[in-house]
Amino acid sequence: MTPGLNEVIHAPNRLRICAFLSTLDQAEFATLRDMLGVADSVASKQLKVLEDAGYVKLSKPTGKGRVKTWASLTPDGKRAYEEHVAALKALIAG
Repeated sequence: MTPGLNEVIHAPNRLRICAFLSTLDQAEFATLRDMLGVADSVASKQLKVLEDAGYVKLSKPTGKGRVKTWASLTPDGKRAYEEHVAALKALIAG
């Protein structure tokens, strides 16, 4: 893989998750799933990989009604995503 490219983030669905989350403080699981156009299990697996890498924080705030899962980029995740995008731009520029 090209130096600077991040193998964890590079997978298309994970790249899309990082790109989406980079513009927000957090997003609800269903929003991410719908944005990707995939099943719950696929979205969950991709988020788990990002969480295991320390790039995404998942939280389930308790309160009234149904408990929802929220995702946000960690500082490490934001840095890794920005470095990955910079490496892609450098690769494209030649």
